[in-house]
Amino acid sequence: MSLFQSDTAYDNFMGRYSMRLAPKFADFAGIEARMSVIDVGAGTGALAAELVRRGVNVVAVDPAPPFVASLQQRLPSIAVHAAPAENLPWPDERFDAALAQLVVTFMEDAPAGIAEMRRVVRPGGTVSVCMWDRDGMEMLAAVSRTQAALGADAATTEARTRYRTREEIESLFGDGFEGMTTDSLEVDSQYSGFEEFWAALNGGAGPAGVWVLSLDAESRDRARDELYKQVGEPTGPFSLVGRAWATRATRV
Repeated sequence: MSLFQSDTAYDNFMGRYSMRLAPKFADFAGIEARMSVIDVGAGTGALAAELVRRGVNVVAVDPAPPFVASLQQRLPSIAVHAAPAENLPWPDERFDAALAQLVVTFMEDAPAGIAEMRRVVRPGGTVSVCMWDRDGMEMLAAVSRTQAALGADAATTEARTRYRTREEIESLFGDGFEGMTTDSLEVDSQYSGFEEFWAALNGGAGPAGVWVLSLDAESRDRARDELYKQVGEPTGPFSLVGRAWATRATRV
């Protein structure tokens, strides 16, 4: 099963956070109008749309054909390519900046992906990534606690994913960079009630959604009850905070 069942499922699950994160991440990366920027792992286009709003000359790349098709429909003014971060189809020193929002965890080879982002950025340009903090992203942390309480197979859990700490993300920026800076970015999302929250997970997006859909009916009911406890047993509208680590560095 794909980690991203559909762009609609992803928007319901994570898009509500990523769309709020995009302006903060673009600010952190120092992106201004008329810059040439590549959005790596663009997904459903939260960051790319923000870059378009800023008057940036943006191109987007994603390895998933459904996301590429969705991006071409949503943002017809930009070029969208199907390719993995580890093999970007552009010449050396093509862009002013290369950004990857909420992507490094899902790269097949994150160090190689960062190296490719560096390759396509001009000397003096910026490479910047951000990823949800393991504990500071409250929605994913609640799922992880639920999985632990139910004794889920470690291979299927959110807790197994990498590049969700400051140290892990900074470790991706080795030789060929200078001026590395890291900061915490924070957003939140509102839910009308627990049923909306649970429905977003049942869309099957991301490792959390894949895990939920892998459960039999009895296990899914147990997961629902435990997750309800983990988010504080809300009886009406509630909100959850998402904190991400963002790192940028300059190509030497």
